[in-house]
Amino acid sequence: MVKKIIDFSLHNKLALWLMTLLIAAAGIYSAMTMKEEMLPSISSPVLTVTTPYPGATPEAVLDNVTDPIEKKVKSMEGVDTVSSQSMQNASAITLQYDFGTDMDKAEKKVQEAIDSLDLPEEVQDTTIDQISMYTFPIISYSFSNDENDIKGLTKKIKDDLIPQIEGVEGVSSVSFSGQQVEQVELQFDEDKMKKKGLTEESVLQFIKGATANAPLGLYTFGNDLKSIVVDGQFTSVDALKSLKVPATGAQDAQAGQGQAQQGAQAQGAQAQGAQGADAQAQMSPEAQKAMAEQMKSAKIPTVKLGDIATIKNVESRESISKTNGKDSLSIQLVKSDNANTVSVANDVKKVVDDYVKENKDINALLLMDQAKPIQDSVKTMVEKAVIGAIFAVIMILIFLRNIRSTFIAVVSIPMSILIALLILKQLGVTLNIMTLGAMTVAIGRVIDDSIVVIENIFRRMSSKTEPLRGAALIADATKEMFMPIMSSTMVTIAVFLPLGLVSGSIGELFRPFALTVVFALLASLLIAITIVPMLGHIFFRNGIKGHHDEKPGRIAHFYRNILEWALNHKWIVGILSTLLLIGSLMLTPLVGTSFISTGEDKLLALTYKPEPGETEEEVVDHADEIQKELAKNKNVSNIQYSVGGKNPFSPVASNDMAMMVEYDKDTPNWDSEAEKVLNKIATFDHPGSWKNQDFATGGTSNSVSVSVVGPTTEAIRETVKDVEDVMKKQKTLSNVDSSLSKSYEEYTIKVDQNKLAESGLTAGQVALALNQRSPETVVTKVGKSGDSTDVILTKDQDTKWTESKLENTKLTSPLGREIKLSSVAEIEKGQSSDTIMRKDGDVSATVDGKIKADDVGKTTADVSEAISKIDKPDNVKINVGGTSEDIGESFSQLGLAMLAAIGIVYLILVLTFKGGLAPLAILFSLPFTIIGVIVGLLLSGETLSVPSMIGVLMLIGIVVTNAIVLIDRVIHMEASGLPTREALLEAASTRVRPILMTALATVGALSPLLFGGDGSVLISKSLGVTVIGGLVSSTVLTLIVVPVVYELLMKLKNRRKKVTTETVVR
Repeated sequence: MVKKIIDFSLHNKLALWLMTLLIAAAGIYSAMTMKEEMLPSISSPVLTVTTPYPGATPEAVLDNVTDPIEKKVKSMEGVDTVSSQSMQNASAITLQYDFGTDMDKAEKKVQEAIDSLDLPEEVQDTTIDQISMYTFPIISYSFSNDENDIKGLTKKIKDDLIPQIEGVEGVSSVSFSGQQVEQVELQFDEDKMKKKGLTEESVLQFIKGATANAPLGLYTFGNDLKSIVVDGQFTSVDALKSLKVPATGAQDAQAGQGQAQQGAQAQGAQAQGAQGADAQAQMSPEAQKAMAEQMKSAKIPTVKLGDIATIKNVESRESISKTNGKDSLSIQLVKSDNANTVSVANDVKKVVDDYVKENKDINALLLMDQAKPIQDSVKTMVEKAVIGAIFAVIMILIFLRNIRSTFIAVVSIPMSILIALLILKQLGVTLNIMTLGAMTVAIGRVIDDSIVVIENIFRRMSSKTEPLRGAALIADATKEMFMPIMSSTMVTIAVFLPLGLVSGSIGELFRPFALTVVFALLASLLIAITIVPMLGHIFFRNGIKGHHDEKPGRIAHFYRNILEWALNHKWIVGILSTLLLIGSLMLTPLVGTSFISTGEDKLLALTYKPEPGETEEEVVDHADEIQKELAKNKNVSNIQYSVGGKNPFSPVASNDMAMMVEYDKDTPNWDSEAEKVLNKIATFDHPGSWKNQDFATGGTSNSVSVSVVGPTTEAIRETVKDVEDVMKKQKTLSNVDSSLSKSYEEYTIKVDQNKLAESGLTAGQVALALNQRSPETVVTKVGKSGDSTDVILTKDQDTKWTESKLENTKLTSPLGREIKLSSVAEIEKGQSSDTIMRKDGDVSATVDGKIKADDVGKTTADVSEAISKIDKPDNVKINVGGTSEDIGESFSQLGLAMLAAIGIVYLILVLTFKGGLAPLAILFSLPFTIIGVIVGLLLSGETLSVPSMIGVLMLIGIVVTNAIVLIDRVIHMEASGLPTREALLEAASTRVRPILMTALATVGALSPLLFGGDGSVLISKSLGVTVIGGLVSSTVLTLIVVPVVYELLMKLKNRRKKVTTETVVR
């Protein structure tokens, strides 16, 4: 089969040229049209269930909403953990499912479960959302104008710009905050309505009917059909104030007062009534008819709406947004799941730029742009790939000293990458830092197969003793190397295959990386047996002039001498190698561990959680103070904050504040900046809590997270405080903060049912009398159709409550008697938490701290040791997690992938060499990679991290490949009749050049990673250091240790065979 493929390539050059050009064009087109993202799409099996409960305290929310929902959903299929927050006015529950769960079905089941619950009437509709990495904004703009006219700016942005942005293909939603909203507020005067005998309900009903706007349909007018529309909408507030409301209830009120009189007054009224009736009976028919006509024309008594209610225009902002100290509006854009982040962001930026050009008075500031880091990553990785490829070419040229053969070998780099891109595009894989990083890593490996083939062709063509010529030589030389290059390619694929099969989010993150490497390697194998021999035949049709090296080169001769000495001194080689390995392992604790580089984004995301009772105005004042202080820093370029409304840190509208601080890229001492800022903020002594939300590139940061779980909030409060104190004493931690919410005073009114009944009252009527919260009711609209303003019913709220005032609150009985609240109820004072957090039914709190040191593992171990000494109640549990937990999970998954890879590699080698001893000798090359890895990490100051673990995985494939190339030649020479020692020395002379070429080509390809900024959080300096260090040590030791082990194993095999033979003879 292989021979047929090689022969086809040599005899159908034009067809192969055309196929190559078509594939290259398709690969380029695929690369240009692939979706560009920062990270691969990672499915998050998480549902959030948000249920508003207006006016409810956290305890009421917990008892009436959170607890019933938790009990209903916790035993559902696939649910792993249930976390909840019960806060004032809302319940927020997070359901974590097992990976692989069908989230659409899960969402449907949760909705059905909630629908079956009997929740309080005041509870509003529940919102269920699936968490996706695409639900977060990709672009954020801040808008302001020179006149600081927020009202005019709101209208312009809302009416003109937002519709244009929503029209951009790929835009899912646009959120608008900070805008000035105009509405009309209507507030009834209870006393005036009572005098007129009116109720709030009757007036609202009349307004609704009076201002109706209803199309009645088509009516026949002669031969034409014409529509009739009843339009009762008022065009102005003054017109609404002038609306006359029937006050017929006034007569009833007066009658009611008359009925209240007793004794003679009542009898007198009856007598007068009787006399009146007699008088009416004595009237003439004409007089009676005249009175009836007079009653028909009588007008119903009315009162103007403005006389019984206050109606006014109100301009307010739903949330406060400021940028660099000026009032501003904020727009955030979310793209649809299948849209291209870069193209959507660029299209939106063009729309905004064009709009700002047309409206010179509007200033637009781009605060967040996810497309830029993606484009920067692409640019950086492409640059590193090109530089790496150039380095690899130089290395090959140094060894081959022939431009044509170097060109033939280098062709495999672009072609392998383009074929991989073509396949990835068809599979729907995006162009992200994982696929780009894999391509950068693959450059040093995809050239190996071509190097081995062209080097063999070149060597045999250069030999005077070579009997074959032309196409026959090229075909035979290519076929000769097929088994070793196929084995080495399969081995490398086997190394990365388990990486793609790892479960959970880690598997989804690394799968595109594994797929890219696998496809690129398969493409390189195909190229090595098709394009390489074809180009070799074209360029070397007449043989190679000037290259007839019969004797080994200087490097080969030098290596042969060293190997001969090593084979004669096996014990010295074994002892020295073992000592080096043990010594490097002993240095491992000095290396330290970390997760993934946090990138180089210079952005602080600060949040402020107000003290219970703080108003929006007070929070804005705090934000202004901090904004002015931070603006003094010359490295700060922009500061934007928003107060009120919903934000990413709060699922319901609140007074929370979120502040984004953008710094210059060259800001010095960035690692300590967040701590400095928080220390400076602490000097302002604000009552609430400030925190830095560390949004590091890659979605993670180096932190310690300690969870404290117990039966009640009070049970864990002391333990949480102790944990916080311990963590604050750790010098390697900063930004230590607890999620345990603060408490505020709560008054519980315990009514006396008997006393209430005697007064004709109920507990519900007491609640109604005290309730200052009411759902926002739209009474009607004012203005022209299409440009109308809502008229909102409001109530006057008392903001100056005292305990005495609460006790003396007057309740009115059905008989009109006023009763003090304290006479029918007992008022108890207590404490209530601002937010109640629970996990799997228990109350929980977390204490977080950012790790300043590079060694995350050591810091976490120190924290764990200090926390273990805390004296805590038996019913309280403490668990230390955070980045160290992520490291443990990632390392264990990658460790399993490595073990699986080694097992698969051994199986492939056994199948290739048809025995177990030669593969065992090859595997002896693996342990010695550790020497270079440890020394490299120590010298460079890097830590053992996820990128370096990926590098170790790569090394398994590369190192084994070198050993395969060597041992395959040894076995081939043994088969031709040479003894093992001579076969080893011959293979050493023949194969040292391709082994060094492939190793140095890989080193050259990865060397750009050692310099400059990170192109991505995964393909970082630590990966380059790991591969280069491990490759240098393993290549040197592989060329010595593997032959020594192989000869030992062969001696044992021959001795055993000899013993067996002698036994049989006897």
